[in-house]
Amino acid sequence: MSMLTPPGMGGKYRITGDVYPRMRRPHRRRRIVLASAAAVVVLGAAGWGTLQLVDVFSGGDGSKTTAGKQTDCKPAPKATTAPAAAFPKPAQITVNVYNATPRSGLAKTTADELKKRGFKIGKVGNAPTAYDKKVPGAGLLLGAPTATKGAFPVLRTQLAGATAKTDTRGTADVDLIIGTAFKTLSPKATADAALVALTKPAPAVKPCR
Repeated sequence: MSMLTPPGMGGKYRITGDVYPRMRRPHRRRRIVLASAAAVVVLGAAGWGTLQLVDVFSGGDGSKTTAGKQTDCKPAPKATTAPAAAFPKPAQITVNVYNATPRSGLAKTTADELKKRGFKIGKVGNAPTAYDKKVPGAGLLLGAPTATKGAFPVLRTQLAGATAKTDTRGTADVDLIIGTAFKTLSPKATADAALVALTKPAPAVKPCR
């Protein structure tokens, strides 16, 4: 035993000549950490590759998946605003007001109010025989087929619950026939808000990101 060998340390720890025992801890922990990190990298790369393959074989149509749900989302060139429908203004609509109820004076008072709201007033009086006492609702709008996409929607903002019917007339004027359920026109504030909503451009769908 060498004189440099501490008492009680023999065997592989015995110092002989210029060879000294290595007292370092084994590198097992470091190897485990490195192996774990390498495994994470490999799994991540494999997962990314799998997603790419799924996208390729599914067609890659630009749809997105949100919270496990497939959503149809295709890119749009620009987020524009859809144009509003070209509805006529009240001043461009001539309304004939007829009273189909037993109550007198409704045609005149309703026509006067519509005139204040900007509509042109044509004929005012009792309803024709074909409709007299035969309109159960709040009112009936009667006009040419072209009125369904013009005057009718505008007039409906003034009288909620009014129904519509077309006839064979060749003029642009429309009839408002007051029915037995009529009480009054819609409040002006409500009618104005409905008219703005009717003529306001509809927002377009924004492009996907």
